[in-house]
Amino acid sequence: MSRNKFIGVSIALLVVIAMGAAVVTYDWGFDNEPQEIPFEPADDGTLSVNSLNYQLFEEHGALLLALGILMFGALIGASCVAREEVDEDDSN
Repeated sequence: MSRNKFIGVSIALLVVIAMGAAVVTYDWGFDNEPQEIPFEPADDGTLSVNSLNYQLFEEHGALLLALGILMFGALIGASCVAREEVDEDDSN
């Protein structure tokens, strides 16, 4: 196995382990009944701790960032796989 492949496989394994650990150790806080999540801030401009904005960016911000980085890597990998290779063989 070449050095570049070893580094690539090592980084991929570290990302998979980190994402798995993040998913397993995260407190999802599931309840049995759905609850309404308000979107608008209060009259004084503060966000309630159960508002949608607060929940997404304050409570789950780190998870969203990790998923965004993972999706960015998947997009780069997909574009590299889909890139057409050019044959430079002029043996005729």
